[in-house]
Amino acid sequence: MSTAREQPIFSTRAHVFQIDPATKRNWIPAGKHALTVSYFYDATRNVYRIISIGGAKAIINSTVTPNMTFTKTSQKFGQWADSRANTVYGLGFASEQHLTQFAEKFQEVKEAARLAREKSQDGGELTSPALGLTAHQVPPSPLVSANGPGDEKLFRSQSADAPGPTERERLKKMLSEGSVGEVQWEAEFFALQDSNNKLAGALREANAAAAQWRQQLEAQRAEAERLRQRVAELEAQAAMEPPPVSEKEGPGQALEQLEALVQTKDQEIQTLKSQAGGPREAPDTVEHEETQQKVQDLETRNTELEHQLRATERSLEEARAERERARAEVGRAAQLLDVRLFELSELREGLARLAEGTP
Repeated sequence: MSTAREQPIFSTRAHVFQIDPATKRNWIPAGKHALTVSYFYDATRNVYRIISIGGAKAIINSTVTPNMTFTKTSQKFGQWADSRANTVYGLGFASEQHLTQFAEKFQEVKEAARLAREKSQDGGELTSPALGLTAHQVPPSPLVSANGPGDEKLFRSQSADAPGPTERERLKKMLSEGSVGEVQWEAEFFALQDSNNKLAGALREANAAAAQWRQQLEAQRAEAERLRQRVAELEAQAAMEPPPVSEKEGPGQALEQLEALVQTKDQEIQTLKSQAGGPREAPDTVEHEETQQKVQDLETRNTELEHQLRATERSLEEARAERERARAEVGRAAQLLDVRLFELSELREGLARLAEGTP
């Protein structure tokens, strides 16, 4: 089939079906996916055709004649009979809007075919009917279910371009033999099958989400256990540290004692200096040297006591700073533990809701 001399005037996408030639009542899908269905105009022969290509073969090759009728059997399904192809074609669209557009274009093409036939019979020039048919493309619609036409019912359709009453009667009988009940049952079966597939997919997704939540729950539990151990270690470390000296009693008394001792030594130094520098009633070289030695010893002791005082003050400040850091770390660990416990509670509630919602 060559369409080099033909021009597409309208295109859409739909699921294509053909009537079962054996039973004359069931639809046979042409494929699992939607196909492009187009109206073509052959300017050489002045005819219009509906063509749909699936793979390497033509699924639909139907010449539109004035006797054809496109019937809407539901909001998204329509059909027409082609006596030349000895079959009935059905199209399932994604929306009612696409079905309406296809049906309107079918009426325009059928009217154009009628005018072309009348001009041909009158011996007029074979030209394209002036119906304003312009080549345009309709954007492909989303794919519909590949299980079948759904709840579309098979109604009677007028045969196209039938050569005689016998052919018309045969097509009418073929369409009337379809059992409406069986078609409804098939539609319900396809709907249930589609619902079952959706439920199975939702169940798989729920199971995957539950497994992921379980992993997150285990990770949260491990993190909470680690935080508990860290808090216990910090508490044990704080308990093992020597109790800090009271600011009012311990440090104050120690400092006062050291200051009093320094003052006492200073007084002794001053006394010894005054004794050494004063008038000597009985100068004695040995006694003078002993006195100077005592002064030096007292000065050395005083220096040591001052160093000890400064070291004690630094130790006290470091102990205070370490205690504050330990308190801050314990507080942060406790806050983080509270957050983890809250997240675990939310996760447990989510798992409970999921378990309740899963059939």
